[in-house]
Amino acid sequence: MPTADGAPTAAERAHAHIRDAIVGGGLEPGAMLSENALAGELAMSRTPVRAALARLQEEGWVRIYAQRGAQVQGLTPREIRESAQLRLALESAGVFHSSVAARQDLAERMRPNLEEQERALRADDFPAFAEAAMAFHNAFVDLADNELMSATYARLRDRQRFSLTHHAGRIIGDADQTIADHRAVLAAAVAGDTIEFTRLLDAHQRDSYGTGGPHL
Repeated sequence: MPTADGAPTAAERAHAHIRDAIVGGGLEPGAMLSENALAGELAMSRTPVRAALARLQEEGWVRIYAQRGAQVQGLTPREIRESAQLRLALESAGVFHSSVAARQDLAERMRPNLEEQERALRADDFPAFAEAAMAFHNAFVDLADNELMSATYARLRDRQRFSLTHHAGRIIGDADQTIADHRAVLAAAVAGDTIEFTRLLDAHQRDSYGTGGPHL
């Protein structure tokens, strides 16, 4: 819980710091984390760090070993595939339940977003690309103006960032295709062609995240 003045507690700050390092690629799966080292790095006692690690274990990002520390956990190929499939379902539903006016507005709003994606990829600024790409995909869900759908999608954000970060080489290596895919997906959404949108987005996910093959 935040402090009385609304500021995050030490445990919340520690949790955010460690989680962001994991999903952003600063801490690779398999790395061992020390409470003492983290406490020193964050200039706080071990107690909030311990609470943060316990929370991260509940979320599946670390595994705590008594007397040894916490080991960073990543997402398995199956978890990456399942997360991509759920995002696909939500984004497609957003397009399906959208209005013509909302789709026309989307076309205007996404123009600068696509320009930022392209700029970031050309400049090898992958964190900036990831932020723009996540906002791009989130916009399709928000087309439905459904708070439950948007909230469900928001809970996938850390998994989405992890997937993007750990496939950065594949995405950067085919930057032109990535941008072309996004433009095609947007065009299908603006046209209200949910079937084509779903087909294009599924193919894009398979290329970007290596989720090809049978969907189990």
